[in-house]
Amino acid sequence: MSYKLDHKRMYMMPVHFGPMTGPRHDSDGGRFANKDSPKTMSYSVSFLTNREQLEAMVPEGFEVIGEPVVNVFTSHMKEIEWLAGRGYNVLGLNFKVRFNGKRDTAEGPFLTVLWENLTDPILTGREQLGFNKIYCELPEPVVCRGETHLAASWLGFRFLDMKLSNMKEIDPESFPRPAPPRTDGVIEGQMHYKYVPRTGAWGEADAAYPVISPAGGPNALVKRMWKGDGAIEFHRARWEDLPTQFRIVNAFEELEIKEYRAAVITQTAGGGDLYGQRILE
Repeated sequence: MSYKLDHKRMYMMPVHFGPMTGPRHDSDGGRFANKDSPKTMSYSVSFLTNREQLEAMVPEGFEVIGEPVVNVFTSHMKEIEWLAGRGYNVLGLNFKVRFNGKRDTAEGPFLTVLWENLTDPILTGREQLGFNKIYCELPEPVVCRGETHLAASWLGFRFLDMKLSNMKEIDPESFPRPAPPRTDGVIEGQMHYKYVPRTGAWGEADAAYPVISPAGGPNALVKRMWKGDGAIEFHRARWEDLPTQFRIVNAFEELEIKEYRAAVITQTAGGGDLYGQRILE
């Protein structure tokens, strides 16, 4: 007898073996607490660039707001509950936008791409949440003589170098505080654009819409924070170097760096499962 799907459970391909387990469902269909998981070290460098270059990266319905400041970040996560204590690393680039839809108005960072070095979170994040996730190699940071060096590569081609220096630990009283809830109807959160092509009709989409990770859910608890100076270099790629990603890396390599704004290292614990992810209309 062929199987039937239980629509009260979550599935992902291949569905033939029963409901999936992952960040939002444990083996019994429940949710993970994420109170002290994962343990994360995040490194970020931001810089001022040209508004026109960023506007070329946003879909219809979005506009770049505020100063055109780009934030490049990496996060190195360990002791992840849904991976039974294992971990993985991510690299992303975002900037602040406003979405003006028929029903929704939203503001927050627009995540253009999120590289990860493990298949499982890439698949769950793309299919379930609509994150623009792809793969790369993200080794652990190298710390030498007061400088922290990070890099990213794909099958041997190194496409990013990041350096943080002169880092000074800041007092917990100076940690950023969550902003009060807005009362003007504008939704705040991190925004993405989900796109899934239609099989056999390659110019058409099965899914094509903006989504948001709403702010205000369970947040990671900041344990320690450092601020200082940073620098970033994307390395221009040929098709032969990055056959599926060269356009992404080259778009970032072309961004003008008018001035660096901040370099931050943050140590956190805990987080959420993004169960509140939703479509913007």
